[in-house]
Amino acid sequence: MSDSPYIFDISGAANFEQLVIENSFHKPVLVDFWAEWCAPCKALMPMLAKITEDYAGELLLAKVNCDIEQDIVMRFGIRSLPTVVLFKNGQPVDGFAGAQPEAAIREMLKPHVAEPAPVAADPMETAQALFAEGRFAETEALLKQVLTENNENAAALILYARCLAERGELGEAQVVLDAVKGDEHKQALAGAKAQLTFLRQAADLPEVATLKSRLAQNAEDDEAVYQLAVQQLARQQYEAALDGLLKLFVRNRSYGDGLPHKTLLQVFDLLGGEHPLVTSYRRKLYQAIY
Repeated sequence: MSDSPYIFDISGAANFEQLVIENSFHKPVLVDFWAEWCAPCKALMPMLAKITEDYAGELLLAKVNCDIEQDIVMRFGIRSLPTVVLFKNGQPVDGFAGAQPEAAIREMLKPHVAEPAPVAADPMETAQALFAEGRFAETEALLKQVLTENNENAAALILYARCLAERGELGEAQVVLDAVKGDEHKQALAGAKAQLTFLRQAADLPEVATLKSRLAQNAEDDEAVYQLAVQQLARQQYEAALDGLLKLFVRNRSYGDGLPHKTLLQVFDLLGGEHPLVTSYRRKLYQAIY
């Protein structure tokens, strides 16, 4: 007997009536007539099982051992093995004899079996993917739907705040982050708060062109290096910012009472521990410290 709820063995005429004939009024039932000595039957079985599972309940598979169920074999005039018959509304409607390729079997089933309902994508996964692509308006719209169902969804609130921050609504973003409860998404919350910090700081700093001009005149202008890194972070130029912060840490780790180190850690929170830049620069920071 299969572990699948969609696949079962037939044992006796009464069992056939119940599991095949009666079931076929609700879902199409594929009946596999097979025997232990039949090598093509055994080759076909896993393919039929896979196809049945792919239909996720829209198709059932009944297996009839012809060496045992002689009455059923005679009733349907089965003369060669393997033979596969599709039942619908109590009647055989299609089928085939002999081994068949998977594509041919699926083509045979297509007119008779409903396609399984697509698995709904997780809305938060979709929102994360949209955000990563920079499609903030679409992310925000999807998150509003999620929050309509549960306005305390911490992950949705944090990502929604980041969308608000991306379009300059820093005060509103802060209000949303303040509404986050619990510690389950502690790192994501820290990252969103870091993003707000960088955006606020950048608004009060000199323009990027001015900072680059200062550095062209003096590459060791620590203030310009740090301020340029913050401007880059506000513009999501993370690699350039991390590179500048790390070089500043190596040269003058005490700058601003340890600002290079603190800011590097904030960026790690912002990007998340699995981000390749975090993996790389965390290792470089460790080497610089030790």
